[in-house]
Amino acid sequence: MKFKNIMIWLSLAALFAIMAGCGSEKQTNDAIQQEAGVELTISAAASLKDALHEIGDLYADEHNNVELLFNYGASGALQQQIEQGAPADLFLSAAAKNMNALVEQELIVPDSAADLLKNELVIIVPKDAGRKLASISDVMQVKKLAIGIPETVPAGSYAKEALEYAGLWNELEERTVQAKDVRQVLQYVETGNADAGFVYKTDAMASSKAVISLAVDPQSYSPIVYPMGIVKATKHAEEAKQFYTYLRSKQAAVIFEKFGFKMAD
Repeated sequence: MKFKNIMIWLSLAALFAIMAGCGSEKQTNDAIQQEAGVELTISAAASLKDALHEIGDLYADEHNNVELLFNYGASGALQQQIEQGAPADLFLSAAAKNMNALVEQELIVPDSAADLLKNELVIIVPKDAGRKLASISDVMQVKKLAIGIPETVPAGSYAKEALEYAGLWNELEERTVQAKDVRQVLQYVETGNADAGFVYKTDAMASSKAVISLAVDPQSYSPIVYPMGIVKATKHAEEAKQFYTYLRSKQAAVIFEKFGFKMAD
């Protein structure tokens, strides 16, 4: 009887030792993972580059275990990347339609899609051009007009709306220089490869080589809003949620407003 009891106790002791070892191994693995850090990929509209770069630096100072990798581009192109399974943890779009498309396909975490920012559409010219546009119809005077590709670049889509509203699109389409994103539009104007271009107010504010010649009538295009959402396929849900929350904080708002954005209501 005593021998049987001893064997039982030995078996239990061995079981507890195995469980303790597993727990210790798990803690060790968790510690290694935490020490190694987490990489978050943020797919964001090109017009957010300057503001997000500064916000990212500030966030990194406060979160040593998180590395932010920014993937900038046209919102339509970023949407397609996410649809095709490209790695992404957060998506920040310059148009609601691109976010809505991902929400409908259930590629965004439910209820995480929300408007973050607002922007305005302007027409810029090279700083030394000496040209001033009194109204949008004055773009008929320019030889080359830069806009983003309307099908994939929200800024280009807004520009097309404004030109259609003014009844100018059909006449001007052949004279447009279409760019892959709004930052390329800015570059075309800055380098003189276009005489004028449609960009966001925030892009114009970031340039020392181009100036705002005209603020486009906001009644002539859809409201410019920047929604953001957590990508459902993220492997770092908790860290993605933390950065998502930070982007809506007062600290982030100060930086966004510094670069000309307005926080969404």
